[in-house]
Amino acid sequence: MVLELGKDDFIISKTDLKGKITYVNQTFMKIAEYTEEELIDKPHSIIRHPSMPKAVFKLLWDTIVQKEEIFAFVLNKTKNGNEYWVYANVTASLDENGKIVGYYSVRRKPNPEAIEIIKPLYAKMLETEKRSGVEASTKILIDILNEEGVSYNELIISIQK
Repeated sequence: MVLELGKDDFIISKTDLKGKITYVNQTFMKIAEYTEEELIDKPHSIIRHPSMPKAVFKLLWDTIVQKEEIFAFVLNKTKNGNEYWVYANVTASLDENGKIVGYYSVRRKPNPEAIEIIKPLYAKMLETEKRSGVEASTKILIDILNEEGVSYNELIISIQK
C-alpha cells in the first residue's frame, strides 16, 4: 500500500555522522510505522526502499559532507512493507566552530506530478545500477542534468513547484 503525507505534514529526523538516527518526530514514526525505540540508534537506511537507486544516496552523501544542502525525491518503505514518497531537504548540522556534528532532514509531501516525472528516471537508474554499477547509474543522472543545463537541486526544486 502507498501511504501519503498530508499537505501540512513534515517528517523530521536527525542522524549522527554515520547516518544512525538520533531524533525522529511523531510524523516520522506514524508514517514509517515504527516506534521511537525501534528507530533511535538504527541506520537511517532502515526505511530505504529497494526501488531507490543507490546513486541518489551517493549524491546526497557527497553533497551534505561538503556542508551543502540537497533536495531529493525519495521512496521509503515502512516497517509493515508499505511505501511512501517524500520531498526531502537534507543538510549538515554544524557546531559553533562549523564542524559537522550530524545531519538534519525535513521531508514533506511531494508534488504528485513530480513523482510521475522521477519514477521512470529512478527505474532507468536502478536497472543500469544492477547491470553496470552505481557509477553508470550516476552518469545517467549527470547526462540529464547537463542536457537540461541545471544542477541536481535546480531540477528537483523545479519539478516540485
